[in-house]
Amino acid sequence: MLKTIASIAAAALLFGATLGHAQTPVKIDLLTENFPPYNMAADGKNFARDENISGIAVDIVREMFKRAGVDYTLTLRFPWERIYGMALEQPNYGVFVTARLPEREELFKWVGPIGPDDWVLLARGDSPINLTNLEQARQYNVGAYKGDAIAEHLEGQGLTPQLALRDQENVKKLIDGKIDLWATGDPAGRYLARQDGVTGLKRVLRFDSAELYLALNKQVADETVQKLQKALDQMRSEGVIDEINARYL
Repeated sequence: MLKTIASIAAAALLFGATLGHAQTPVKIDLLTENFPPYNMAADGKNFARDENISGIAVDIVREMFKRAGVDYTLTLRFPWERIYGMALEQPNYGVFVTARLPEREELFKWVGPIGPDDWVLLARGDSPINLTNLEQARQYNVGAYKGDAIAEHLEGQGLTPQLALRDQENVKKLIDGKIDLWATGDPAGRYLARQDGVTGLKRVLRFDSAELYLALNKQVADETVQKLQKALDQMRSEGVIDEINARYL
């Protein structure tokens, strides 16, 4: 009898602990990188947390999580390949902003779109280069950002871009003549160039475009994903997304 009572008590304690654990609100660990004007550290460095991070996507994500009532942490770090891998492998992690490509579709749960990203080839303002298609870029030295969807796309098309660990490095390479063309996103690329005092870059070709998203680990609950998407859709319908963009562009 005593054993039975003890077993019932133990089971009740276990059930209570399990119930308490189940009711604990989920916190999402969000990761991002320096990708102006979408995400950037206040001091321009490659590590920052929470209030020391700003940008179009950061402001959108903050408001989205607030409206959805989902707790989160926010960390900006480097390199992109590392944080992308962490979101892919670790439960309740997410990474933004990233292109929602067919080959990535089943790897994450998605919330978005947060913003557009035209894929372009930029040249110096005095460059004589003119292209009508990506195939013509094979004869030139093209710089891209390692691990980025744009670089992956170029490689998938048979090009062999020179890869930089930070996209900002490509600005100097372009101006110094170490690359002929810079494969980057627009407006991100032009924003980065302006930060280094470089203006007047020439858009040689727009070869693709992508919508940028928040990518969440597959183990994030569907209910959480739905709450976030609903909040984002509401923000868009209220004009909040446009207001946030206007602060930076």
